[in-house]
Amino acid sequence: MVKQLNLSAVPEKPGVYILKDNKEKIIYVGKAKNLKNRLSSYFQNSSHLDERKRSMVSRVENFSYIVTDNELEALILEANLIKQYKPRFNIILRDDKSYPYLRLATNEKWPYLEVVRGIKNDGALYFGPYTPSRAVRETISFIKKHFQIRDCKFDIIKPIRPCIQYQMGRCPAPCADKVSHEDYMKIVEEVRLFLSGKMSELIEYLERKMNYYADLLDFEQAALVRDKIRAIEKSTSRQKVVAPEFGDMDVIGYYKNKYEVNFKVFFIRNGFMTGSKDLFFKNVISVEKAEYLRDFLVQFYSKEIVPPPKILIDYLPNELHLTEKFLSEKRKGDVFINMPASDMENDLIKMANENAYIMYNYRMRTGIDKVLYDIRERLSMQTLPKSIGAIDVSNLSGSEAVGSFIYWDDGEFAKDKYKRLRVKSVEGIDDYSMIKEVVERILVKIGEDMPDILMIDGGIGHLQIVNNVMNRLKEQGFSFHKEPFLIAIAKKPDRIFSLSHETPLNISDSEPSSLLLRRIRDEAHRFALSYHRNLRKKSVLISPLEKIKGIGKKRRLQLLKAFSSIDAIKNSTVDEICKIKGFNKNLAEYLLNELRRGR
Repeated sequence: MVKQLNLSAVPEKPGVYILKDNKEKIIYVGKAKNLKNRLSSYFQNSSHLDERKRSMVSRVENFSYIVTDNELEALILEANLIKQYKPRFNIILRDDKSYPYLRLATNEKWPYLEVVRGIKNDGALYFGPYTPSRAVRETISFIKKHFQIRDCKFDIIKPIRPCIQYQMGRCPAPCADKVSHEDYMKIVEEVRLFLSGKMSELIEYLERKMNYYADLLDFEQAALVRDKIRAIEKSTSRQKVVAPEFGDMDVIGYYKNKYEVNFKVFFIRNGFMTGSKDLFFKNVISVEKAEYLRDFLVQFYSKEIVPPPKILIDYLPNELHLTEKFLSEKRKGDVFINMPASDMENDLIKMANENAYIMYNYRMRTGIDKVLYDIRERLSMQTLPKSIGAIDVSNLSGSEAVGSFIYWDDGEFAKDKYKRLRVKSVEGIDDYSMIKEVVERILVKIGEDMPDILMIDGGIGHLQIVNNVMNRLKEQGFSFHKEPFLIAIAKKPDRIFSLSHETPLNISDSEPSSLLLRRIRDEAHRFALSYHRNLRKKSVLISPLEKIKGIGKKRRLQLLKAFSSIDAIKNSTVDEICKIKGFNKNLAEYLLNELRRGR
């Protein structure tokens, strides 16, 4: 039944609306040209809603909104809020990776080349994106070998001793005054032409340079330039040349099944294909093509990636003009979304769509879906699991005990859903009590993000504790959005315990499903252990003086200045400490007693 919320105070202005459930958790973020009309369409005129939105509205208990000056501001705010909160009823782009660019620091007196993630408006030149990341490593390696531009960031103020890169012939050592600024800037210009894809212009320049050395009878330098020309020509022949006249352009292909959309993006820069990327949307049942294409473009380019001036796609998204305006703001220059207008563009779109379909089939045939079907059969589950959560506890002799929760979702670890906490109520070594506290606190924290399978590191005893905690929470009125299938995973040998099987399941084999379950367990252990180590490291770094009442920062500094070390303070006398400003006999005796007792 659709709720009738009070919309009388909602203005008829553009903005973003935020729908929340009974726990005040954000379940949907949307934008609207007219907030009142849009919200009314949900709560006062809902007959047109599809199944997904009806399900969403049935969970709404409250809402809020943010008024913006215009639709573009609303679009940008919507994208940022979706990225921040990842509401369950928004379609979320499955891609948490940034994209590598090459940054040529031409804003510096002695420019250098570096790999960065994202672009800043700092006066430097950026080239990319490069995907996969090995492409950027190969490009950097080629440039260092053939152009000898520096990759260090030192401010060159006065000459210093050159590093090994100079001795290897991979840097002309401007830091050691081995090259003039004029000659170094010529190297920078060569790198710029190479990265800009202006190969014919670069080769013409190098041929003039080679002939210049030949005329001077400097055949050694002429031969070096000749070798560089040959290396560039060979490198160019290996690159995927699309068409020089295309310049910078992204080509977007896609394939949709019932539940998700697989996207394939070709990055074309200066007529060369610098890389491609596979991405996908989940939960797109009943979502129209124009809508998910618009959401894809906004979410994809909301990341660090900068859109090119042209985006090629075979179907125009919703709110085309507004989306182009958003992308143009991101680029700080015009961006146009076009359908193919030539045979060559049609071929590119066809190739992108075919690659998206191939990736979908690959995932279904050899990918994670096959593994999940196997897990369902081996555990005798009624439904196909898509998400697995794992809980682990880490402690050393009962000190700094911590718990961790990691979340694996349909093929990858969802690190934004990871959680970790310190054990508060248990002192000493009591593994079961620690598990009990950690499980209860984590179950309450994850709420509607409950996974299909919940795994605990341990045996049947640990599994019973998890089950008891869940039953007690239900008795106390805690409502689980869904009840997970509980398993415990033990080591040496690797075995799975479940409440529905009398005997444990051996997963010591090399089956993909066994490998996945062990990998998830190991990730939970790694996450807990890293947190535990960090806490122990911090406790080790804490000075014993910080734990002594009455010894503040100022007195600690005076003590260490006078005695240089903690051991020296311990071996001192009351009279020696009393000589320090701010100390009297009682405080000095108390300090020494506390330090010596802590031995």
